[in-house]
Amino acid sequence: MLFETGRCYHDTQKWYLKILLLMPDHLHMLVGIPGDATSQTWFATSNASLRRSQESIGSEIFFDHRLRHDESEAEKFEYIRWNPVRAGLIRAEGEWPYVLLGESSGGSPETPAGD
Repeated sequence: MLFETGRCYHDTQKWYLKILLLMPDHLHMLVGIPGDATSQTWFATSNASLRRSQESIGSEIFFDHRLRHDESEAEKFEYIRWNPVRAGLIRAEGEWPYVLLGESSGGSPETPAGD
């Protein structure tokens, strides 16, 4: 349900998904938000999606970080993508099955295992 919601929000342009990566105890997302949307709007929609997904990923804790001028979107993307390797869950970055990539991050969205 979580990945389905991520795809739906991307397709309806509520956000522009770069990457959504589910870890055993947390979730990473890198999204672009349309200019007319506010953080409160995005938080409300994403938090509702987390509740609907019935995933136990700590939806009570939310950390919103906006990229600053000196921060690179590509660096943040790579940080998220390599998170399972750094955690020792996999050996190579491409082995993690619970990731959804947006079209703007290099092709068509990947479908996570079990989705």
